[in-house]
Amino acid sequence: MKKTTILAASAVALLGLGLTACSAPADAASGEASATCPDGKIRFGILPYEDPESLEPAYQVLAEALSEKLDCPVEVSITEDYAAEVLAMENDQLEIAQFGPLGFVFANERAGATAMVSFGDAEGQPTTYTGGIWVPKDSPVQSLEDLKGKTLALGSPGSTSGDALPMSALVDAGIDEDVQWDYAGGHPEALLALANGTVDAAQINSQTLATALSEGTFDTSKFRQVWESDPIPNDPITVRKNLPEEFQTAVKEALLSLDAADVAKVSAFLGVDPAGPLIEVDNKTYQPLFDLADTMGLTEADV
Repeated sequence: MKKTTILAASAVALLGLGLTACSAPADAASGEASATCPDGKIRFGILPYEDPESLEPAYQVLAEALSEKLDCPVEVSITEDYAAEVLAMENDQLEIAQFGPLGFVFANERAGATAMVSFGDAEGQPTTYTGGIWVPKDSPVQSLEDLKGKTLALGSPGSTSGDALPMSALVDAGIDEDVQWDYAGGHPEALLALANGTVDAAQINSQTLATALSEGTFDTSKFRQVWESDPIPNDPITVRKNLPEEFQTAVKEALLSLDAADVAKVSAFLGVDPAGPLIEVDNKTYQPLFDLADTMGLTEADV
């Protein structure tokens, strides 16, 4: 597979590297050791799939509501990337975490992450999103096969829609060796590379597209989508498997009882509008991603 470093100039540096923690207010929870607060706090890991400065206040709303339900401070930690989030859970530095669907596969296998809930629509039904590849409207590229010899911005290693699925599509089309692809550093950065004309094509998933459209940072009249993935189940919020069963049950029940308004800002980043409550999922919900990792021979090293 050919790579190029053409994206360096247009990549936007992410904030909140490592484990940047922001706790729910101290008066929202007692923080005393209990079945729902065994270590005096709950650490909630989030991957920076959008600008961390935008993500943090949205997740802080969710964390504060969860803190009140469990009578325990909930500390939001924006991790550096997929690998850092998996490693943090593996090292018992996170009690709960939201992973991308493919990232969850590796977190489950390596860190014992167990899917609890995901993001439902206004009717309480499961939601999905799609991966896509976009080009300028006047581009000669009309299909995947036309990407031969072109530059393509992907998101980041281990991303479901920003890496694995578009690469799988290139492999299936037999052109993975003929496309000059590189990681832009994230979903927003890939979109920016295309908008700035730095690349011939870019992966843009439906979640990032929805955010860009709401912010007025992407004009779809100037671009076209030449490939779209099958629907992908939305991100799971997971709990670490080695925690007491009583705690796991309490956290799951608390998450499921949150009002839709408590998760609305987060749901918006995930393309869920109007937002509904969190809904119950389990590891089997993400079986297609386990199958994808197996088919492509992916391991945590690819994250």
